[in-house]
Formats: sequence, structure tokens, C-alpha cells
Amino acid sequence: MTTPSRIKAHGRAFSHIAAFHPELTALRRDLHAHPELGFEEHYTAQRVVESLKVCGVDEIHTGIGKTGVVAVIRGRSNTSGRMIGLRADMDALPMTEHNDFAWKSARPGMMHGCGHDGHTTMLVGAARYLAETRQFDGMAVLIFQPGEEGFAGAKAMIEDGLFERFPVQSVFGMHNWPLMRPGMVGVNPGPMMASADRITIEVTGKGGHGAHPYQTVDPVLAAAHIITAVQSIVARNVRAIDSAVISLCAMHAGDMGAFSVMPGKATLVGTVRTFNPEVQAMVEKRLQEVCSGVALGLGATAHVNYERIYPATINTRDEARFAADVAQKLVGHDHVDRNMDPSMGAEDFSFMLQVKPGAYLRLGQGAENGIGSCVLHNSRYDFNDEVLPLGAALHASLVEQGMPLAGDAHTGHTRTHSTTTNASRSEA
Repeated sequence: MTTPSRIKAHGRAFSHIAAFHPELTALRRDLHAHPELGFEEHYTAQRVVESLKVCGVDEIHTGIGKTGVVAVIRGRSNTSGRMIGLRADMDALPMTEHNDFAWKSARPGMMHGCGHDGHTTMLVGAARYLAETRQFDGMAVLIFQPGEEGFAGAKAMIEDGLFERFPVQSVFGMHNWPLMRPGMVGVNPGPMMASADRITIEVTGKGGHGAHPYQTVDPVLAAAHIITAVQSIVARNVRAIDSAVISLCAMHAGDMGAFSVMPGKATLVGTVRTFNPEVQAMVEKRLQEVCSGVALGLGATAHVNYERIYPATINTRDEARFAADVAQKLVGHDHVDRNMDPSMGAEDFSFMLQVKPGAYLRLGQGAENGIGSCVLHNSRYDFNDEVLPLGAALHASLVEQGMPLAGDAHTGHTRTHSTTTNASRSEA
């Protein structure tokens, strides 16, 4: 099914999980062949539940946030009373796959183009190891989340009582990263992913004959000026030491078959990405002002609908440092980037980090031979199965070292980072 992993890692978790690497690969490829969109992950959830039962976890809860699954594994003891959450996303993307391997998508128009099949499999692998060994003091909560790709599945699970039912002290998630080589782990004690906001700009003018533009108010001209003018917001209103992106990605106006008909309306759609809530609010305000002003100057009107979709993914300082320490024990100092550059992409794990301390990590998967190096959301992307044992071991090690058994020399970790305060979270 697969060759042994060439990734070098230390510790009992990695060596234990590597022994059932072929089984993890088979599960991952089955999930890849059967992709499902947000809140429709019925087959995926069923396969997860079946696998968790075989693993011997203590509790399985289904239907949380519609199609979400939560598993609970109790450690050898529970004197600490601690509870750590691990999260993986399950959904696929509405896109057509152009790969030709045996496990390519069997469902037209759906594809695991972001590696959530691998994330789910890694967490199943961690579940098996933790249930078989139970070398920790406390409870591990494994969260298999639906609807990350634009459906805010994390928010749905939270609103469905996730953290009331499973009151974890901290929560961790990770995502494969084709731009890093296998065996590398990246984290940042602060922003990891930007907020994602959707903007719709409706420009209204006065339609008419293209041969007599003086009798019209051209919304296409106004929209064209707006497209260029809004870029001045980042260039002139956002501090150089801050970050923001405004991208107007689509425009619709008139009828392509009516070359001489001036439309009465033009619509622009795009996205805003920021890390800082103050910058986000300022950009929203300036968009309203710039679009209205430009349109007014050309005799038109503009209405901006600004929707805040996902907040920024901000790691808490102590949990990011702890996760980096855990990764370092697995792969060594030279294979951990503790100050990884944030991405302007977005992630709904941010909703969990607004409620609980935690950290979001990157797991390298782009090999020199090209395997796993295709960028995310590409029709030829595939998860690199070689990193499955490492990702599962990293999940499991966060539990073992975050909730160590008394006198367990394997963990070498004594602090539980349970004293994280709201103040320290806000400083991250």
C-alpha cells in the first residue's frame, strides 16, 4: 500500500503509529475517493466512527454541529482533571479533480483538494495510539469537524455545545503545508491565518444606448474606477507594519451579447484579509467612503455589503510555545519553525481559538520529488501519505506531554499550561 516513511522522528508515539502506517494510508485514500461537502459528511463521519470503535475509544458522540464527531479517550489516570482537545476538519471542496491515480475522487464536482482527508486520518491514527497506550493523565477529546470550507463548521459545533459538553482547557489543530518539506513543523505565537471577509459592491447608474453615453450614468466606468481606487486603502491607510489585502475578484455588468447596451448596474465581489480587528474595522469604513465617493463623483451610487465570515486565527503564546516544544522533541530543533510567517488565507479553527487557548500548526508535506508539493485547492493536489505517522504522533504527543503521567520519563514535560489567562491570550 505504501513504503515506510522516510521521515526521521523520535519517541514512542511515532514508532508505534508507524507500525500501522499502511492502514492509515488505506483509510486516507478511501476518504479521498469519497469526498463530501460541508455538513454533508455522512460517509466520512461513518468511516470515522467505524475506525474509532476499532481503536477502542471510550466515548463516541455524533451529530454535533450537524455532522461532527467527537471521541473521548481517558488516560491511565485522571488526577490532574485536565482535558485537551485535538481537532481535524473533514469536508472537501466543490471542484473537479484532475488526478488519475486509483484513489481519485469518485464523485464529480467534489474533491479533497485541501488535505482534510489526511487531517482526519491523522487524528484517527492518534486515537488508536492513545487508546492502545493511555500514557497520559486526563482526558483527550478528539474533534472531527465538518464544514471548514466556508461553512463555519467550528462555529456550528461550538453553538451546539461543544465546549460545554467537553470543557477542554486547550485545543490544537494542524494543517498540511506543501510549501514545507516533510518532517518540518511550523507555528507562530500569534497570528497564523487572516480573517476572511466578503465584500459585495453594487454600483447603480442609468442605463441607455452605448452610442449616447452622455444620456446615461455609466456604472461600468464607476466600477472600474472603484477597482483601482480601493487599492489606495492598503497603500495609504494601512500602516506599513500591519497587513491587509483587498481583492476584487469578480465583476458582472450588462449582457455579453448586447454590445451597445449600457447597463444600469454593475456588481463587484471580493475579499478582505486582515489580522488586526482595528485594521479590519478601518478597512470596512474606508471601503464605504471610497466606493461612495468615487461613484458620486461619476454621477452613480455605490452600496457596500461587508460580511465578516471568519475571524483571524490567533495562537495563544503559551500554547504555541508548548506545541513547538512538543514538535521539537519529535523532529529536532532544526525541523521546527517557531516563527512561521502567517498566511493571508483563513481558517475556521479561529472560532475555537476565540473561546479556548490553543495553537494551530503547519505540517510540511512537499517532498523534493514533487510528491505533496502541489498547492492547496489545486485540481491536481493530493495529500502526502508519508507524513501520516508524524502528524498522528504530533497530535498524540500534545496529549501525552500536556497531561503527563506522574514520573513518566518519556514526556519530560511537567507544566500543564493550564494557567493561561485572558490577559495572556489577548497579548498573543
